[in-house]
Amino acid sequence: MQWVFQGLLGLPTRMVWHQDSDLSDLDAIVIPGGFSYGDYLRCGAIARFSSAMRSVVEAAEQGKPVLGVCNGFQILTEAGLLPGALIRNENLQEGYAAGQVLNLPIAHGEGRYYADPDTLKEIEDKGQVLFRYEGSNPNGSLNQIAGLCNDRGNVLGMMPHPERAAMTAALVSV
Repeated sequence: MQWVFQGLLGLPTRMVWHQDSDLSDLDAIVIPGGFSYGDYLRCGAIARFSSAMRSVVEAAEQGKPVLGVCNGFQILTEAGLLPGALIRNENLQEGYAAGQVLNLPIAHGEGRYYADPDTLKEIEDKGQVLFRYEGSNPNGSLNQIAGLCNDRGNVLGMMPHPERAAMTAALVSV
């Protein structure tokens, strides 16, 4: 993720340690994929208590853009910045066919979007679902939801990994 923002896009980027509590110098915050605290309890459940996440919540409440990808999406739902939850996939086999072309990589074991019926209706009615799985639903997400934003539109969580597609595109274009 850092390579994409800094290397490809030329944007000033700094890494944030989980104990950092001052994020006031950041214009936007990206929480990348990866296994937070080993994902032993529930993906993102422990990470939401970090000092950095308290600052992320404050930044989001002030209107700063926040993006969470894969495990970052899970952390955003656990922190209450996005509605619903990401739960264990219905099927851990992603269902790819031999020779199938993928547009955006996914890599998760707990990425099935879930929300109660009222929350699901609300996010659909408000147009908060920004990404859906097309064709097959690789993990059983309700309404094929692959990414959504909060009602203010400044917090976005998505399970696919756009940085992996960016790296592939950069390798192809060289």
